[in-house]
Amino acid sequence: MIPSPAIFTSAGFVPSSSGPFGASRLSARAVHAPPKQNPTPATAKTRRIRFLLTPSGHRNSITLWRRTPRRTVSWECSLLPLLRLRQAEGCTPVTAAQLRFPFVFTLPRPHPTLPFVNRLSLSAPFRCLRISSQLLLIALVACVSPAQEPAQEPVEKLADKKAEKTAAPEKTENPAQIELLETRYRFEANGDSRKEVHARVHINSELGVRQFVRLNFDYNRSFQSVEIPLVRITHAGGGTADFLPSAITDQPNAAVVNAPAYQDVRVKSVRILGLAPGDNLEYRVITAVSHHPLAPDFWLDHSFDRTGVVSQELFDIDVPASRKIQLHVAPEFPYEMIESEGRADARVVYHWRPPLQRPKDRAQGESVSSGPDVILSTFHDWGEFVNRTTPHLMGYLPTPEIVAKAVELSASADTPEDKFRTLYDFASQKIRTVDLRLGSTGFRLRPPLEIVSSGYAISEEKCELLSVLASGIKGGPIAAPALVVSSASPLSELPGISVFSRIVVSAVLGGKDFWLDPSIEVAPFGMVPSDLRGKLALPFYYRSDSEHFEKISPDLPFVASQKVEVDAALDARGKLNAKVHYSLRGDNELLLRVAFHQAPKEKWKDLAQLLSLSDGFRGTILSAKASDPYATHEPFTVDYEITQPKFVDWSKKPVRISALLPQLGLPDPPAKPAPGARSSSVELGTPLEVETRMTLHLPPDTTARTPTGTSVERDYATFASEYSAKGLTVTASRHIHFLMRQVHADRAADYNAFLRAVLNDQAQDFTLDREAPPAPGSEPNSPASAPRPAQKP
Repeated sequence: MIPSPAIFTSAGFVPSSSGPFGASRLSARAVHAPPKQNPTPATAKTRRIRFLLTPSGHRNSITLWRRTPRRTVSWECSLLPLLRLRQAEGCTPVTAAQLRFPFVFTLPRPHPTLPFVNRLSLSAPFRCLRISSQLLLIALVACVSPAQEPAQEPVEKLADKKAEKTAAPEKTENPAQIELLETRYRFEANGDSRKEVHARVHINSELGVRQFVRLNFDYNRSFQSVEIPLVRITHAGGGTADFLPSAITDQPNAAVVNAPAYQDVRVKSVRILGLAPGDNLEYRVITAVSHHPLAPDFWLDHSFDRTGVVSQELFDIDVPASRKIQLHVAPEFPYEMIESEGRADARVVYHWRPPLQRPKDRAQGESVSSGPDVILSTFHDWGEFVNRTTPHLMGYLPTPEIVAKAVELSASADTPEDKFRTLYDFASQKIRTVDLRLGSTGFRLRPPLEIVSSGYAISEEKCELLSVLASGIKGGPIAAPALVVSSASPLSELPGISVFSRIVVSAVLGGKDFWLDPSIEVAPFGMVPSDLRGKLALPFYYRSDSEHFEKISPDLPFVASQKVEVDAALDARGKLNAKVHYSLRGDNELLLRVAFHQAPKEKWKDLAQLLSLSDGFRGTILSAKASDPYATHEPFTVDYEITQPKFVDWSKKPVRISALLPQLGLPDPPAKPAPGARSSSVELGTPLEVETRMTLHLPPDTTARTPTGTSVERDYATFASEYSAKGLTVTASRHIHFLMRQVHADRAADYNAFLRAVLNDQAQDFTLDREAPPAPGSEPNSPASAPRPAQKP
């Protein structure tokens, strides 16, 4: 979602609108994250807030001027494999005032088939590191519900129970109910615009109070202004309280505190004091856009509330009749068009008043990528869009100073690819990333030389800098920034910046394509996060085909692998000490590189503790270290030492323990499809090789019985395990190799058999037997249980 000259406030309590106001987003800053099932337009940026476009055939479409036929943009669409294991839930959402890291839209995700780091997820920014471990979830459930086995009930109550199941569940009350939501946009012929939001909210509970405790509006004062003329509380017991302008604060965004070049990116907020359950909150917010960098063009997308949080919603778009616009509207939301005639300043107003009985949320039926309900754009086609935006993203040519800098940086490299690699390392690692989202500055980028001297840059500027540096070396690549489409679905015919969520660099060198993301300061050369791979991107080459979207390569620039080695010792008291070593290459590598890069070294033990918990290792971390996150040419390594007293109780016989290895996670088999629906394939993700190995040293007088190893081979994956015991040393190893990205739906039974073989192998235990030590003072050969003779007086 990026600024268009008029919609840059992705309307606070209109979370589903985006456009030129996108830089100034309104949110209700919650103390605690609101429940996911009851989002408010302020805090929960719904899936429909994004500019996810669908083919125009699925929409009512009108074009307000005649134009010549143009080619249809087409490409092969490939959905990126999704994580099979759920990410952490309940994290506090990043609200409007928290503009995020450039990689926030595409956080490095773990490989979908690995559990030992796949429950470690980063929220944006990293300050809110969250982890979701099955162990922690199980512990939480155990605390909330003491018993999972229900007691048997009398037979006569079965009929009542069946009746309860068939009865419709009671509708839960929202923490806050938006009784009225009015949103009005007015666009001018020169691209200036004004957005007004008026809302009345009824607070139902303390959670609703926390959701609306603060209203925040992000904006860029260089081309935007935000006014809050009305904030009023009507108390349940009577009386009202109006907030004075002095209660409103206006400060630089926290992300730009140490970046003087971006002080125009600001946050205007008001804290709502005295709000209580039963009160009504009313507010009015006006966002004006003037002299937007991309004026006179503007664009807008909006989706109506389908969750029931909004009781009544009104939506208006007012445009000058002289401007040529394109408008797509979802058929389930008809509108009224009012035209003023006979005037020099004639205007057209589109008015929506959705019915109180709204259509069901498309998330329950259709794909999330079904797109917004209303889409408006003044761009004629993608060719015009490229022509208008290229001067902003590719506005600088290499100056003599930049060429000299590029030559200096690449002097030690031999080949053009090595030279390009050194330039990437410089732009990625030596220029600090300022975590503003795409378009926060209106694509007003600084010159490359200024970026180098300042030592910091936003994601757009880092991509611009790398492209300019690359053009300054002899025989270097053709490189340019590329905007990444926020959805894997086909693009609508309506072009606009809101369709993009990220920016990367696309380069061609020696007939080989490269995709790079310098905004992630520790990403290896040629690697982009997994949720960008396979998506469509629009490169801004100087002579780019205006309708040519390229597909980001789904492959990594190296073979993905992960190795885990556990060297453990178990003593006679049942205490376990273990040293764990990780060596990673691939998506999990990027995840951990980012985590350890952004955490201070004194917090690395905490990261290791989270990693051990996600692997199922309980205990106390004694020490932790990691390789240099900037050393991206080599695999990333993590080492930690963990101890756990009373790991086993030798008095209980026999003692059974599982292999001290992280459990390998595999996707679940496809669920049985609904009647008439097709079965889905099993997504395995990027090909990956995983090796885990354990060495366990036992105390004296201990014998071990090992399980039987397993070997399973398929064309899509192989699995093998080995277990052995020699003297007081027990070893275990598991090796799984994912060879293909997916398993076709018609092979679900075969995959299910493969999955059961792996799970059954991992469920096997080692059996340990240990002779009880002799009692103190007894004869060496006497039984430990023999009673000691009574002493004579």
